[in-house]
Amino acid sequence: MLLPHCPLLLLLLLPLSSRPQKLPTRDEELFQMQIRDKAFFHDSSVIPDGAEISSYLFRDTPKRYFFVVEEDNTPLAVTVTPCDAPLEWKLSVQELPEEASGEGSGEPEPLEQQKQQITNEEGTELFSYKGNDVEYFVSSSSPSGLYQLDLLSTEKDTHFKVYATTTPESDQPYPELPYDPRIDVTSLGRTTVTLAWKPSPTASLLKQPIQYCIVINKEHNFKSLCAVEAKLSSDDAFMMAPKPGLDFSPFDFAHFGFPSENNSGKERGFLKSSKFGRQTSSKPRVDLHKVCVGNKNIFTVSDLKPDTQYYFDMFAVNTNTNTSTAYVGTFARTKEEAKQKTVELKDGKVTDVFIKRKGAKFLRFAPVSSHQKVTFSIHSCLDAVQIQVRRDGKLLLSQNVEGVRQFQLRGKAKAKYLIRLKGSKKGASMLKILATTRPNKQSFPSLPEDTRIKAFDKLRTCSSVTVAWLGTQERNKFCIYKREVDDNYNEEQKKREQNQCLGPDTRKKSEKVLCKYFHSQNIQKAVTTETIRGLQPGKSYLLDVYVIGHGGHSVKYQSKLVKTRKFC
Repeated sequence: MLLPHCPLLLLLLLPLSSRPQKLPTRDEELFQMQIRDKAFFHDSSVIPDGAEISSYLFRDTPKRYFFVVEEDNTPLAVTVTPCDAPLEWKLSVQELPEEASGEGSGEPEPLEQQKQQITNEEGTELFSYKGNDVEYFVSSSSPSGLYQLDLLSTEKDTHFKVYATTTPESDQPYPELPYDPRIDVTSLGRTTVTLAWKPSPTASLLKQPIQYCIVINKEHNFKSLCAVEAKLSSDDAFMMAPKPGLDFSPFDFAHFGFPSENNSGKERGFLKSSKFGRQTSSKPRVDLHKVCVGNKNIFTVSDLKPDTQYYFDMFAVNTNTNTSTAYVGTFARTKEEAKQKTVELKDGKVTDVFIKRKGAKFLRFAPVSSHQKVTFSIHSCLDAVQIQVRRDGKLLLSQNVEGVRQFQLRGKAKAKYLIRLKGSKKGASMLKILATTRPNKQSFPSLPEDTRIKAFDKLRTCSSVTVAWLGTQERNKFCIYKREVDDNYNEEQKKREQNQCLGPDTRKKSEKVLCKYFHSQNIQKAVTTETIRGLQPGKSYLLDVYVIGHGGHSVKYQSKLVKTRKFC
């Protein structure tokens, strides 16, 4: 059997006696105690019996491990898991040294001579493999001898895992796959993919604690969870690896930046903590994501990109031992984004547009006659929106618009304009847009940069308030409205009512204070004041000013909350 608790050096230096020596047999309790002791395996090239070890390979630097099988006809299983690079490995065996050649003398051979006798022999090759698959050597009847495992990486520095046991039937270290180990895509959408798989017999029959971990990426399928963790950790971790020639404990990879085995069952749900959340690397990798879903057998991956091919891998993980087995991976392409309906704009006519949160709308403007200029007027009723204008595919304009804005572009005969409007991340967007080839047709009134209403506290009385607002150089009609509100009316409620596209026609006649025309050629003097009378003492009022353009379209200034004095 494998030697679970004797370092190789001790094995090689055992003195030969006149009678054969029995190597220690496996004591499960003692063995479990020893594998918890990191110092036991330090500077050791002995593979323990029944425990998966992790180790590191430097490029073009071979590594050799040993173990001993004491008796003939012993079952043997060896599993090698490459992580992030293909490996070349071979397993060979050589006979243990016979009793001392000077029979009857009782004198053992010199120690160095024994060591050379074992290690200098080539041995019989039992198995060899080259690639990045998880590969196994299994034998129901192996001869006794010194077994050596040689590994080499020719591509790059890498790490790997090795598991060896002389009791493969009872150990069952890796979760067993079902008879159909494929992952099925049961539902496919533009941003979602639903996956289903059959449970591992290790969970359903043997009642072992198994959880399933899904890995999503855009590049390729993975053959082991070890390869996934290596990819997730492939930032500066390898720069911290030990220098060639220095041996180290296979249980100390956490100190070199490798993911902790103990955290494999603590992955958060997919996309709960962040977009495609990472758990292991200090440098996020946006295209590789791992999520563990407990013992579920169906899971929907969400927040994917439309019309994009994704690769899906499933791993059954034994939460007691942290060993894992890969299902047969699959891939799927999400459905295309639904084509946007394009709204046709008519020359000189205002069009209302509603955009869902984070949504977009496409509009098309195709003038029927030749034109020198084209004007786009936009009135964003709520939050800012983004406008992009392309003429025959060429981008002419990309701006964020808040309030009322006007853009004048050079025209072109038989040109067609495509307008893309993108909404706010905060909420739904409403806007009005006008496209015209007649520069004198202005349906939207011009606005000053500052659309606030100022209230004069010193002129406030028990029955009146005095306010002022800015105007423009163009002559426009201004209407002011008032509405009594509760004392607990706050800024949040006022913000919800800031739809600038709602005009005076939505107000009650009793709320109207007055309308007047106003303008000034000197922009510095374009200020008007108004005293609103007939108010009740100690009451709160919401004031709104509307400016109405020549085409009848109105724009609302920012609302102002005022309160009359309670005592005068």
